[in-house]
Amino acid sequence: MTLTDLVDWREMNAYSLGLQAYMYGFPLIYMAELRHQWVTNPESDFYAALNHLHIKTELTTATNYTTGGSPNNDTLYAWGWIDLTEEPVILSVPETNNRYYVIQLADFYSDNFASIGKKTTGTKAGNYAITPPGWIGDLPASINDSFESPTPYVLAFERTVVNGAADLDAVLLIQSQFSITPLRYWGKSNAKPPKNHEIWKPYEAVIDLMGDWKTINRAMTENPPRAIDQTLVTMMKQIGIGPGESLDFDYLHPSVINGLKRAAIDGKKMLRPAIIEGGGLSKFSNSWMIPAKIMGRSGYSNEYVFRAAIQNFGGIICNDPSEAVYMTAMNGEDHLHLSGEKKYCIHFDEKTIPPVNEFWSLSMYGIDHNFVDNPINKYAIGDRTPNIKKNKDGSFDIYIQHEYPDADKEENWLPCPAKEFYMILRAYDPDKSIIEQTWIPPTINVVQ
Repeated sequence: MTLTDLVDWREMNAYSLGLQAYMYGFPLIYMAELRHQWVTNPESDFYAALNHLHIKTELTTATNYTTGGSPNNDTLYAWGWIDLTEEPVILSVPETNNRYYVIQLADFYSDNFASIGKKTTGTKAGNYAITPPGWIGDLPASINDSFESPTPYVLAFERTVVNGAADLDAVLLIQSQFSITPLRYWGKSNAKPPKNHEIWKPYEAVIDLMGDWKTINRAMTENPPRAIDQTLVTMMKQIGIGPGESLDFDYLHPSVINGLKRAAIDGKKMLRPAIIEGGGLSKFSNSWMIPAKIMGRSGYSNEYVFRAAIQNFGGIICNDPSEAVYMTAMNGEDHLHLSGEKKYCIHFDEKTIPPVNEFWSLSMYGIDHNFVDNPINKYAIGDRTPNIKKNKDGSFDIYIQHEYPDADKEENWLPCPAKEFYMILRAYDPDKSIIEQTWIPPTINVVQ
């Protein structure tokens, strides 16, 4: 054996560690891109300054939202990026009169650390402080509760249920009363916090193959890792990745740089098949993928591939299972990918209707993770859908197909595209049987 027969161990080591680092750091890339887009671009779907909310005034459809993330058609949204770099903020919520709502609070690694809403804090009006990591200080007496964020930047994601078109005005009134107030402005009459739209842009990753690593290093420096991640973080520093590490990688050995470039390319390639496989942790039954119980906080279990693929690449952060469970179907009973070239039927009876304390819905998506445009503007069907036709025993069938069904089936029709698609069954405030995965959605039968 000669020296030329030996592998480049530096490159192999950087590639191996780099794949792990990329899975760990992908949420930082994803969240940095979302933050920059939503904070700085007036044309984005959720444009708002830091510490302000963008409040949606209409339900999401195939025509008013096309940027992916598998949105729902059940609730109005409000989203906002919270900046805790200088001080805590106060998140104020109105009385919702027992109406379901939830504000999900996720750190910059996409893991939830708290939620405010009907299930956790009730439906009375209240004020909740979000404090920076390790913050010590006094909060106003009017604060109902406080939550410490693991990172200086937080994504607040709010949903309020809408029960049909006639209910929209009532929900809009509620939505208009959610607000974020930096602590220094709290209690000051007519105080108007400034609208800051300045935030750094993630680095180019198409031309510059080290761009993603630059973004990860800068975001990790801005949002330091948690103590539970320190073993991996220490290993990552061997290849120049981590908080406080340089954005100029020229000091690294060329073989290390080559390994990192390969890892960024292959790491990104891993994400889509990882989604299809449920991140390696989800349960598959009756052609449904039921997410792992760590959904929403998978980083706390060191499941970084699951977090990158399921909590980020396949959607925009996720609720905890106790709040909502999202079950995805990509195949029918024939084990082939769902396609508008076929017709399907799902039968629901007393044993297979989703057991929930709030509501459930079945939504239709194209493979671009957006709603599917259709002639009747119907994007979901569920327990709040009016005029669903039921059988004499109370059971009912949902018909999934591209063409119009027979007239007697139209009320129960969920239109699908002519090509491939997938569906998500959402269960809000689910029964324990859903959380524990003992309840399974019914089979997606191939009719034709």
